Amino acid sequence: MPNNPAGEIGQSIIDHYKIEINDIVVDIKIALHEDDAVPHYIVSLTNISDATKLILEKIRQEFVSVVDKHQIDTARESEDIRDRFQGEIKKIIKKYFHTANEETTSMLVNYIIQENLGLGKIEILLKDSQLEEIVINNHTEPVWVYHKKHGWLITNIKLITEARIRHYATMIGRDIGKEITTLNPLMDAHLKTGDRVNATLNPISSKGNTLTIRKFSTDPWTITKFINDNTISVEAAAFLWMAIQNELSILVAGGTGSGKTSMLNVLANFFPPNQRIISIEDTRELVLPSSTHWVPMETRLPNPEGKGEITMLDLLVNSLRMRPDRILVGEIRRAREAQVLLEAMHTGHSVYGTIHANNAEEVIVRLTNPPIDIPKPMISSLSVILVQSRNRRTGKRRTLQVAEITETGDAHVIMQLNVASDVLEDIATSRIVMERLRLYTGLSEEELKNDLAQKVKILKWMVRKQIDNVDDIGKVMARYYMGKLVLT
Repeated sequence: MPNNPAGEIGQSIIDHYKIEINDIVVDIKIALHEDDAVPHYIVSLTNISDATKLILEKIRQEFVSVVDKHQIDTARESEDIRDRFQGEIKKIIKKYFHTANEETTSMLVNYIIQENLGLGKIEILLKDSQLEEIVINNHTEPVWVYHKKHGWLITNIKLITEARIRHYATMIGRDIGKEITTLNPLMDAHLKTGDRVNATLNPISSKGNTLTIRKFSTDPWTITKFINDNTISVEAAAFLWMAIQNELSILVAGGTGSGKTSMLNVLANFFPPNQRIISIEDTRELVLPSSTHWVPMETRLPNPEGKGEITMLDLLVNSLRMRPDRILVGEIRRAREAQVLLEAMHTGHSVYGTIHANNAEEVIVRLTNPPIDIPKPMISSLSVILVQSRNRRTGKRRTLQVAEITETGDAHVIMQLNVASDVLEDIATSRIVMERLRLYTGLSEEELKNDLAQKVKILKWMVRKQIDNVDDIGKVMARYYMGKLVLT
């Protein structure tokens, strides 16, 4: 790792980039000191000096003293905070910075709002597209982040008190009609941006109050990004494309953080644009091409009085009345959900979902034992199990296995990751999937192989042309299904 001459002695700068948030330029450095076990994520505001920050802190305190807290809470619920309070903040800023022009004043207003009315410096982390997770363990420890490229990092950001962490949790909950209290010290919620939030209060979390924010990806994973990242091979991607084109159902398995939902999003890249797609999630994470006929749906937890809950099962049953061609389910957890899904498969619907399991055999064990407890013969309506894994040491996410389901409901693994060489290898010939495809398409084995080779060619062309945006991939798929795709 190269040493940065501007850094501390013995410190290597691993990565360095800038982000801009409402005219505030934020410098991000990822550094590793020779004595560190974990790299550091260092945030600094490049266009605000330390002296200016001291004055801004006085302005912040003055603003808080002249504005009633109830007004702030009301503004947060009813309208944009910036519009509501920028007049008051500008007046105070002009008192201290007489010669500041409009651009500088606007930047200072944004700084005050960020520090006092939003989530403070956590707002900076939320704006960094390279971060997947933001974790506050308590006020005495720095905030941790999970970086797409560098894994877990320690930041130079701390929350000043346990009360501030609780305030953030309360504020997030209030925005969506939820409460976190001493009697109800656990909360699952989401920000208006779609980011998922989990909060816990002391003493349930014995070191202090916690916040865990899983960021909603505005730039979702796509099949070409997965191929470029070596998450999946071109050949495996082509095989899955062929299965999806011919409406075979697929279940994506894996452990926490293995990329199950990302893979589900990638599989949706292959849907034809003239089919109706219903997605069902606890919190919106999927992002499909804008050209698709897509209806996203979300579950809803009960209000504090225990009313108004909409479960995944409610939405799943309802979706069958919406004439879907494809059904996407965020995660299968309970017996009734799995039963309805398998019944949907039996009645001709194409279903795609995720499940917590570490390998294909474990998927079968989970489905056929309590609490899900599906009769094994019923599982044969599922065609493919795709297993994702994450190497905890390197942080790399990979497709671990591709398996087909036999007539008896067992998993027959046809592709498996060679961890030593980091290559997804063919370890068996597909029997069931290829037989079903011959039955459904009327194509011969040779014709199916040619179709597979053509899909490999298209995927390699997309990678070469750097077509990795979800909407651009949607356009390619639309041209392919209309028979108008020309490779250049």
